[in-house]
Formats: sequence, structure tokens, C-alpha cells
Amino acid sequence: MNFNNLNQLYRSVIMDHYKNPRNKGVVDNGSLTVEMNNPTCGDEIQLTLNVESGIIKDVKFQGHGCSISMSSASMMTEAVMNQPVERALEMADEFSKMMLGEDVNITDDMGDIEALQGVNQFPARIKCATLTWKALEKGFKESETK
Repeated sequence: MNFNNLNQLYRSVIMDHYKNPRNKGVVDNGSLTVEMNNPTCGDEIQLTLNVESGIIKDVKFQGHGCSISMSSASMMTEAVMNQPVERALEMADEFSKMMLGEDVNITDDMGDIEALQGVNQFPARIKCATLTWKALEKGFKESETK
């Protein structure tokens, strides 16, 4: 597949997640809620998660923002669902590295997030893509200190 076709495919995946977000809403009886925003462009996200025995049993998001931030939120919820917390944090780290342009190993369990790889060419948009992932990390960090 040539670069232009791959670029178009990635754009289609991003727009599909934006127009048809997965896991949008609030987890009833969620054990963890975290909110973050990106003041630069106005993106806002709220994650609610239900974590049982170290496994993310349910995760949903709500908020508003650009297509990159909302697509990333949709992709992230799909990727971390039913994963151990440790694996979700590994994914967040890999995603951050990908946004910095580093070589990463995107595994099948990470779902569609590879479609966001091209965002690293637009430094102003990196915060949009990483917002939900940073919220996930923040939520688990805060829950550890409680």
C-alpha cells in the first residue's frame, strides 16, 4: 500500500471513531473518575472506569473537542477494555512515545491507535491526541496515592 493510500485509510479510521465514538458515556458505579482538559485548544475529557482485581472491566469517556482528541479517546477505551491496569499503562507509554516520533511496537491489542501516528508531524495536535491517555495515567496515579 502506498503512502497516500495509507494516509487516507488512517484519516478514514480517525473520522469513523470521531463520528461513531466507542464507549461514550459514563460507567455506572465506576471506581475511578478523572477529568482533564487541554487549555490550548479547549478539549475536555472525563473518563470513568470500573476496575476490579487490577483489570479494567469497563471504561467510558465523555467530553468535547477536536476530531483528534475524541477519536483518540474512542480508540483508547477500546484498547484498554478488559486489560490489566499495568498493560493499559504500558500502552499509554507506547502511545506517548509514538506521538514523540519514536519507534514503537504497536501490538494488535492496541487497536486502531496506529491511525494517529501521523499526528506527531503536527506538534500543536500532539496534546489533543494524548489528552485521554494522560487522563488515564493521572487517574491511576491518583488512585495509588489514596
